[in-house]
Amino acid sequence: MATGRQQISGVAAAILVAGLMALGGCRPQPPEAGSASTPTTVARDLSQLRLLYGRIPETLNPHLATGVQDFEAARIVYEPLASYNAQGQLVPFLAAEIPTAENGGVAADGRSVTWQLRQDVQWSDGEPFTAADVVFTFEFIRNPQVAAATAQYYDRVDKVEAIDDHTVKVTFTQPNPAWAVPFTGETGLILPRHIFAELEDSQVRQAEANLQPVGTGPYQVVSFGGGTVLFEPNPSYWDGEPAFQQVALQAGLAPYAAARSVLKTGEADFAYNLQVDGQELQALEQDGQGRVVTLFGSSVERLMLNFAHPFVATEEGERANPEIPHPFFSDSRVRQAVAYAIDRDAIATQLYGSLGRPVNQLLVAPARYNQAIPHRHDPEQAKALLTAAGWQDSDGDGIRDRDGNNLQVVFQAPVNPVRQQTQALIKAQLEAVGFQVEIKRVRVDAFFSSDPEETDSLNHFYSDLQLYTTGNDSPDPSTYMGWWTCDNIASQANNWQLPNNARYCNADYDQLWQAAVQELDRAARTDLFNQMDALLVEEVAVIPLVHRASANAIHASLVGVSPTPWDTSTWDIKHWRRQDG
Repeated sequence: MATGRQQISGVAAAILVAGLMALGGCRPQPPEAGSASTPTTVARDLSQLRLLYGRIPETLNPHLATGVQDFEAARIVYEPLASYNAQGQLVPFLAAEIPTAENGGVAADGRSVTWQLRQDVQWSDGEPFTAADVVFTFEFIRNPQVAAATAQYYDRVDKVEAIDDHTVKVTFTQPNPAWAVPFTGETGLILPRHIFAELEDSQVRQAEANLQPVGTGPYQVVSFGGGTVLFEPNPSYWDGEPAFQQVALQAGLAPYAAARSVLKTGEADFAYNLQVDGQELQALEQDGQGRVVTLFGSSVERLMLNFAHPFVATEEGERANPEIPHPFFSDSRVRQAVAYAIDRDAIATQLYGSLGRPVNQLLVAPARYNQAIPHRHDPEQAKALLTAAGWQDSDGDGIRDRDGNNLQVVFQAPVNPVRQQTQALIKAQLEAVGFQVEIKRVRVDAFFSSDPEETDSLNHFYSDLQLYTTGNDSPDPSTYMGWWTCDNIASQANNWQLPNNARYCNADYDQLWQAAVQELDRAARTDLFNQMDALLVEEVAVIPLVHRASANAIHASLVGVSPTPWDTSTWDIKHWRRQDG
């Protein structure tokens, strides 16, 4: 989440992502300037803040989230102890201060952190917020019956204790330089103990509080249905009354339509993560109704290669199981050929413009991790590698074959205009070196689903190739880079909830990761993560394509918006207001 972002626990972690695509079909053509169809400004109630999203939230409980849209909505209601701003600095929310070694909050041995909490916070129903709520949130997340989407962010937590009503101590299982990951950002939102504690495990996912939450944030939900969530000010909010009398989060819009509503007609104030051609966005901006705010965070559009056979099942009926390796992607020469065949520069330039940069690594943010690993588009080298691997065009039909089998791949991606164009480019580039490519388009909700029965999901990965975006949703990349470890392989045994959907497994990579997550020296730790990133590229465990910017449309009258790559777009909604006049 993918923001972050693309899935949290398996499917949900790729959603977080900082950066998964909004729902959209065929792209509408923008009207010509000055034509009769050019829209005019629409009069509306300016005391309402109107937000547009591609997908409809399924839950407002962030720890049960199925995708980025759930976090975006939940963040309006719930708050973490702290979060990171765009500069990567921790900003307190429910915490009274940020723990440091100097104030005694961060233990010298890296094994614990102590948070001091604000003492003036109430839940929206008037109940006091205390350390017991933080302890309960941890218990909720770690309860295996809950199957929380955010559980992996608490993997290294041993226990959480309420020292008193406004002091919480988090103890880790080992020295943990990533002490700030638990309870911060969108995966650290605190739940009210008095609302959820009495629920049986079997009732948690059906609880009314998942759709009518009681939070500490600036707004509270008043209705949820018909593709719209309505919020009004939280009368108990600790940081003063927010600026808007109502917030309307409307979902289900195609990207161009959402952009047009903000930038051209003024019908809305904010449109999220617009996957629209850069030139079209510039054309929409010309009337001055609004602006497009871009932010290069951690989101990388990547091509995933399946290390397991997606179309042959084990005796237990499980497809894409590593016990049955992929018939040709198990050969590193074939994977390398795919990497050489793809023209990242063409994808970035033709489809993303100023919103994307060609890239050959997964870890692009913070800047200290960006190694700028070189990449090369070389179709002739791709052909030579395939020939060396025994794949020849024996019958002259343009498709390579071996032992009577064609070099054929099924290539899936969620429905989105830019993604389908990316698929088309990659298909042409792979076919130019001898592959046969079958394009498969998957409904967005199915592709990013966490439902174990949804076989079109990215974690089932019942295809040879797939395309999506995600990235680390914290300046600390330990959880993100852990997605590639052997223990995190998605499988039937874990209901396809773990994030390693490529089924990649390398003991050397695992050893580097284990060292990195315990290394307290910042420079040494950075080097370990960079080695991991380079190893993934060298092994062609994944093919990074484009470092993607998030692009949000913001109406000209809306001020106070300060986007960060390390939280949702709504993280600072308490500061949003209508410009005077």
